[in-house]
Amino acid sequence: MSDFADISVAEFKALSAAEPVIVVDVRTDAEVARGVIPGARHIVLQTLPERIGELPRDAAVVMVCQSGGRSRQAAGFLAAQGYERVHNLQGGVTAWAREGEALVALERQEPT
Repeated sequence: MSDFADISVAEFKALSAAEPVIVVDVRTDAEVARGVIPGARHIVLQTLPERIGELPRDAAVVMVCQSGGRSRQAAGFLAAQGYERVHNLQGGVTAWAREGEALVALERQEPT
């Protein structure tokens, strides 16, 4: 079975500077309405099993939530499904904001 890596905000920034990264925010609609990491996709944790096909298996994927707990569950789920490049952002958007990074409005996403 595959595993995933917990990464810090600094490690996330280095990873995204080195290659394209898919950021998946698993928070609720109300939480996401307060802002997301730029470029994040929104897939509520409970809907991840039915929406997993939206995530390419060959890409680096970083799961995000408010503080890192739900995204850790999501990362574990993806790893159990055979995704090999899965990361969990430690501290979630709280850590992101604490590092002085901006949260932005969620970009409109086209249904797949």
